[in-house]
Amino acid sequence: MNVLSTSLFQRLTRPLALGLTLAVGATTLTGCLPLVAGGALMSGLVVADRRTSGAQLEDQGIELRAAARLRESLGEQVHINVTSYNRQVILTGEVPNAQDKAKAQDIAKGVDNVASTLNELAIMVNSTLTERSNDLITSGRIKASLLDAKDLFANAFKVTTERGVAYIMGRVTAREAKRATEVISSVPGVKKVVRVLEIISEEELARLQPPVQTPSKN
Repeated sequence: MNVLSTSLFQRLTRPLALGLTLAVGATTLTGCLPLVAGGALMSGLVVADRRTSGAQLEDQGIELRAAARLRESLGEQVHINVTSYNRQVILTGEVPNAQDKAKAQDIAKGVDNVASTLNELAIMVNSTLTERSNDLITSGRIKASLLDAKDLFANAFKVTTERGVAYIMGRVTAREAKRATEVISSVPGVKKVVRVLEIISEEELARLQPPVQTPSKN
């Protein structure tokens, strides 16, 4: 199985040192890091993620509940990943037939707090562990590339990759959406970029940014 290089791993984990969320794709059981209530860490998470703390917790709950219900209803014959951002859900993976694809969407829609669903499930045999490992590595490369782009806030995006298709979610400006698409499209392993983004204005983005604090004079 391929593994991330030491340098790539360090680049991926840099935001953790700043108390920010690093989400590298979602698995059947969500890959999101848990929120820590209270203090500067929660404040940093909310600002970086551009969701309210309540929405972040709800998205985590949606992913966990949907994954559990899908597993209970459809068993091991399917491979389904659930990714939720601001109550919008993407289903990715593979199912054996159209009936299971439709059933999976109905299950996801029925989870509390889900506002909308995008059903990207493919009707085909389940992907192999090697293919899933490659997708995870691709998601890691995407996140690292977003981190390296000085004109983007990497943690404003949530990324998951399925069979080389990169799905990006987030609350971003049209400028950020265009720039992120350019960056992600150049990442090795990415065959296509699917954007499920909530576009906000530059003015709204400015309101989301933390106020600049000037150092106090002793």
